[in-house]
Amino acid sequence: MRLLEGDTALVTGAARGIGKAIADALEQEGARVFRADVEQADLSREKETIRLAEDAIRRLGQVSIFVHAASPQRQESQTALRVTYDEWRDMLSVNLDAAFVISQILGHHMIEKKIGGRMLITTSLHAESPRNLPHYSAAKAGQTMLVKELARALGPHGIRVNAIVPGAIPGEGFKGLPGMEKTIPLGRFGKPADVAAMAVAVLSERFGAYVTGASILVDGGIALHNWIPPKAGDAK
Repeated sequence: MRLLEGDTALVTGAARGIGKAIADALEQEGARVFRADVEQADLSREKETIRLAEDAIRRLGQVSIFVHAASPQRQESQTALRVTYDEWRDMLSVNLDAAFVISQILGHHMIEKKIGGRMLITTSLHAESPRNLPHYSAAKAGQTMLVKELARALGPHGIRVNAIVPGAIPGEGFKGLPGMEKTIPLGRFGKPADVAAMAVAVLSERFGAYVTGASILVDGGIALHNWIPPKAGDAK
């Protein structure tokens, strides 16, 4: 029997990259998936975010899995002194505000329907390590704490909430520098499929039944050293 047979899932950011890989993997394991991306809803807007959650419930009948992988595109030049307020608000709205709004709506739905639901939010190593992307890092740090708060609130209802933390996976704003993969303990960049495989495991009851409030690294070991190399002279 497939790991997610009979489950119904809402996946945001499902048009590309990690979100698409997770949506594909959930379907391969038997779940019916409502794929959402910017074409379905602008998650920087509260009303559209609410509508998306309600649409997912209506179209699927019920939602037992929620995966939040949506995030605006980002550029490495958006440092703390250059990022604009609009860029800041957009990043936090899509990553953090939308995660909260949808999780709250679906949390109430799962409790009312007595669904042993599961939620998974895609965060980042930069929730704890700066990367010259202050809006992105702040949003991911907020998501990490949101996962813990949701896990505490929803756990007594049999609902599990976790974060998955990808490492260096080219695409969606990240391009590895030449030779960077040699600094990763496993010797290669990650692929969206690497993250999707772990997502399926933690969302399944076979492998993840006793896991909640956790941030699960899928990073090839890159978090074992500082992401930002020291400047000349700093390593003395």
